[in-house]
Amino acid sequence: MKRFEVEKSDEEWRRTLTPEQYAVLRGHATERPGSCALLEEHRAGTFSCAGCGQELFVADRKFESGTGWPSFFAPVEGAVDTTVDRGHGMVRTEVHCSRCGGHLGHVFPDGPPPSGLRYCINGIALEFEAAG
Repeated sequence: MKRFEVEKSDEEWRRTLTPEQYAVLRGHATERPGSCALLEEHRAGTFSCAGCGQELFVADRKFESGTGWPSFFAPVEGAVDTTVDRGHGMVRTEVHCSRCGGHLGHVFPDGPPPSGLRYCINGIALEFEAAG
């Protein structure tokens, strides 16, 4: 099992996260599409992990994918790890915070240039800090 810089007991995670954040970050759930306020966030700034505060994505890498979840074409270097997700009868690439292991969402090969990737991220797993 991989060790992370930020590790907490299940009880500690439940105390520090909302029930919805816990379900996504620790339980690999998915929020309802279109349900997160960060979907409409367009200011300059940084999106960080709601579990540990690590910076994950910068706003200038966010784009409108039309999927109902915040989408980015690239993370901050070293901020995320990926694993193979074979759940729900399909094979996908799951995205995790590299610092705490929290489940963020999935990455797909249908994004815009320059990467061609779409990091489809649960907004509830993120916190936003505006620049300046």
